[in-house]
Amino acid sequence: MIQYPTFPSSSSRRGRGLPFNGLAAALAILCFLIGVGLQIATHQIGFVIVGAMVGALILLSLKMCNSWQRALVLRAGKIQGLRGPGLFLIIPFVDQISEVVDQRIRTVPVHTRQTLTRDTTPVDVDAVVFWMVHDPLRAITELDDYEGSVSMVALTTLREVVSSSDLAVLLEDRRRIDDELRDLIEVKTREWGVTVQAVEIRDVQLPDNLQDAMSRQAQAERERAARVTLASAERQVAVELAAAAKTYEASPIALQILQINRVFEMNKNRGTTILMPTTMADAMGNATAFAAAVQAAAQTDRDTTAE
Repeated sequence: MIQYPTFPSSSSRRGRGLPFNGLAAALAILCFLIGVGLQIATHQIGFVIVGAMVGALILLSLKMCNSWQRALVLRAGKIQGLRGPGLFLIIPFVDQISEVVDQRIRTVPVHTRQTLTRDTTPVDVDAVVFWMVHDPLRAITELDDYEGSVSMVALTTLREVVSSSDLAVLLEDRRRIDDELRDLIEVKTREWGVTVQAVEIRDVQLPDNLQDAMSRQAQAERERAARVTLASAERQVAVELAAAAKTYEASPIALQILQINRVFEMNKNRGTTILMPTTMADAMGNATAFAAAVQAAAQTDRDTTAE
């Protein structure tokens, strides 16, 4: 059974309301203290009552919004407009602050479970939607819950895009999928006064059996590439050996000298005794004599040149 995701509750965001207005509270306390001072000076309690009433009136009428907030004011149920940022006045008991909208960029996580791709592969996709309210009045008046609506639109759009895409596209071309998701979601939310900044797919999870199959396929591909590389190297070595064979065929003495060098390299660090046939030893002796003769002739030439 498909388990649909649960989104962050929008009631917590809506319940934040306006920030504490320290200026209004300070003015209210000041009015009350003035009334107390006048009552002490004149011994008339009416000044205290008047000061308290003026302070309460200031608290009820003087409101404040942060720079990223906008407040919708209703007067007797009719829209008066948006207020903020900063200080603004309302008529107590007549005006009502219906809702406060946060215009900062927000994030909404979107999760799809066991969604079939176009090539019928079940996948779990996690994405994040970055969005903001660019028209608070339309977002409040046209939707009952614009945050929940954005979440549901993002979920349905993500499922549509995943269902219409192949698994290889989801795994290899995420940037194009992100752009497509952003465009599709923004088309649906633009009329609500909401702008979608970006959509990013965080993870695409595959079933375990499919992961094993893909792992075996990748391993087979790597083994095939290794064997092709090894065969290519062996072919190159064979070509070089054929060229070397032709060289040694034209000069048997060079081949015998190579044999002597190989025997010397095999025995120089081991100190072992090597037994070889007499014919091979005679051939090496001839090669050694030839090499010594060549070296002596070269030394004679150098001595003659020096004289």
